[in-house]
Amino acid sequence: MRRVVITGAGTINALGIDVASTMAAMREGHCAIGDLDIRDADRLTIRIGAQVRDYDESAHFNRQQIALFDRYTQFALLAAGQALAQSGLAFSGELAARSGVILGTSGGGLNTQDENYRVVYEEGKNRVHPFVVPKLMNNAAAAHLSMEYNLKGPSFTVATACASSNHAIGQAFQFVRSGMADVMVTGGAEAMLCFGGVKAWEGLRVMSRDTCRPFCATRSGMVQGEGAGIFVLEEYERARARGAEILAEVAGVAMTSDASDIVMPSRQGAERAMAGALRDASMTPSDIGYINAHGTGTAANDKTESAAVAHVFGPHADRLAISSTKSMHGHCIGATGAIELLACIMALRDGVIPPTANWREPDPECALDIVPNTAREAVVRASLSNAFAFGGMNAVLALRAV
Repeated sequence: MRRVVITGAGTINALGIDVASTMAAMREGHCAIGDLDIRDADRLTIRIGAQVRDYDESAHFNRQQIALFDRYTQFALLAAGQALAQSGLAFSGELAARSGVILGTSGGGLNTQDENYRVVYEEGKNRVHPFVVPKLMNNAAAAHLSMEYNLKGPSFTVATACASSNHAIGQAFQFVRSGMADVMVTGGAEAMLCFGGVKAWEGLRVMSRDTCRPFCATRSGMVQGEGAGIFVLEEYERARARGAEILAEVAGVAMTSDASDIVMPSRQGAERAMAGALRDASMTPSDIGYINAHGTGTAANDKTESAAVAHVFGPHADRLAISSTKSMHGHCIGATGAIELLACIMALRDGVIPPTANWREPDPECALDIVPNTAREAVVRASLSNAFAFGGMNAVLALRAV
């Protein structure tokens, strides 16, 4: 089977408007969580989040585009523009026919949905904009990327809650590895920080009111974020032949289902996903130098994930760096795995492991090297990116330095 590498990366999230600024913020351990600046925030119990601040959609899109692009689609298009510019690719002819886009999202056009519920139920209007459905649908961002860049191959959206973008990247990886496609644009986008989006998450009672402290004894829950991470995946020999910059190799993937509970995580499901990714990449536990953890900051996830890591990696778990960058950019739900993939690339390419920010004191049930508060320089040859979603749907990516 063919080797698959990353030749372009782009992002917009609470830490930065591109890859360079995001990685710089990760190195500094900067926490982008703050007070929410959204309509009716005073009616919320949870009033914090990791927002993309000072975002002006009119600086990037014209009026006709804004009428058609939800905030999550805008984020996807901006990140994709960066990734494709870095890749140096243009799509026409046979390459266009053999290139596609697979994106992850959980809520899709939730801002559009929220705004139009207000129009109908609060303002009492009986008509909405004719493009509401194409604006809010979960496949809108993937569709607009395919149209913008002439991607005529397999294109679709994956919606598996917090594992959406890892599932999407995993599928794109398999398409290129198997020869079904030569190039795939992939990742995820999410923009749930609107009144309805936050109010829905409040109901789960897993949200923190102060900040996100993964693996900490005083952790108090997750904090929502927003943004997008987009990548260009390409067959290795093709990328090398055209002199492309290779950021990292996607070496393996595994996807599992807990088949047990709609919200409570399963150690066994997480274990099977991590072990499966290692097998798929022909790696052993000792090959891995860094894991970007799912690390939500909830009581259940962090202790379950810690136990799974300890079981899969055995004695090597004590020598393994593991951090949760959700402590900095928040939990970006369907986009979170894509944004966190940047942390893995930074570790592999630059030798910098991002920290778990906001950490205060150890939890005996999370007895791992979680790189507390300060980034660390290290030689990392291989890494895992974990994503464990509600519904018990898990996806783990294995990456290798090139």
